[in-house]
Amino acid sequence: MIKFLDLKKINLLHQEAIEQRLISTFRSGWYLLGEEVKQFEGHLSAYIGAGHSIGVANGLDALRLICRAYIELGIFSEGDEIIVPANTYIASVLAITDCNLVPVFVEPDNATFNIDIAKIEAAITPKTTAIMIVHLYGRAVFSKELKALAQKHDLKIIEDNAQAIGAEINSIKTGNLGDAAGFSFYPGKNLGALGDGGAVTTNDSDLAKAIRALANYGSETKYVNIYKGLNSRLDEIQAAVLDEKLKHLDAENSRRREIAKYYVQNISNPLITLPEYPNDEKEHVWHLFVIRIAERDRLQKYLIKNSIQTLIHYPIPLYKQEAYKEFAHLDFPVTEAIHHEVLSLPISPVLMDEEVKTIVEVLNDFK
Repeated sequence: MIKFLDLKKINLLHQEAIEQRLISTFRSGWYLLGEEVKQFEGHLSAYIGAGHSIGVANGLDALRLICRAYIELGIFSEGDEIIVPANTYIASVLAITDCNLVPVFVEPDNATFNIDIAKIEAAITPKTTAIMIVHLYGRAVFSKELKALAQKHDLKIIEDNAQAIGAEINSIKTGNLGDAAGFSFYPGKNLGALGDGGAVTTNDSDLAKAIRALANYGSETKYVNIYKGLNSRLDEIQAAVLDEKLKHLDAENSRRREIAKYYVQNISNPLITLPEYPNDEKEHVWHLFVIRIAERDRLQKYLIKNSIQTLIHYPIPLYKQEAYKEFAHLDFPVTEAIHHEVLSLPISPVLMDEEVKTIVEVLNDFK
């Protein structure tokens, strides 16, 4: 069986170094808010190019804390609107609604799956305070037009960078394109922990200070609480693992690009629509390689019979989820077509050339 994602094999690439870091952290006797977190935050800031990095418990909290901090700083108010792509994972919207803000959905671009920047301005109202862009599947989305639009309407740009760490546009990495960015280090991400983990990056010192306090029970000084905060801290063990794996991120993203390019150049089945390979390959880190096909479910069963695992990202649009039944009346045909047709193929730094060739051959034989 060709696994969709072999996390054990990925982490074993760095077994010796990770085990040494884990032992060192264990023996230190310090497991929260210590030197490992400080070191990882510093290395993450340097890698992204951002002035501040704050380790938090997970990617959802990273986005929630950005929204909460903007409220505490008086920049957002409850009831304000945040523009967000209709085609995204539910966490993007949970972060908005959890802060009593209102998501306003915009259709994606059919070629990239990311928010269609040309459609954003029509969704802006006097209540709009931010645009949340999602670098979906690992492809960066940003442009000078988006930046100009945000400046024209005095809007913050929040990046959901859960899937695209290492991607860049015009030599600027995701996580440093907008005003603030949320990262996820869920184990299956390109930079994955051995459990949950997340981070926020920003160049706004006031925002960073508020987020750091909010994530620690609303406290800057122990037992002195200035906000009604959360308990959302990246622990020392996860920070040590992430700090070690960060050293290899660019090389592993390069391997993902190699596999994606081979798929694009060699999958020739006319029933299958391939994702666009960008002219500047640095714009995409291929967290997922997502194809489209009308008979998605039949293809998935066929691949399983041929010992190839796949996943669907995502089967149900977030506004059609029971949790968001208040949005069930909305109609986004581009988003819904995508959700009915997408299928994610195996892609990872440990996928072997022979496995990639087998996947291509099996796909090309599908009728």
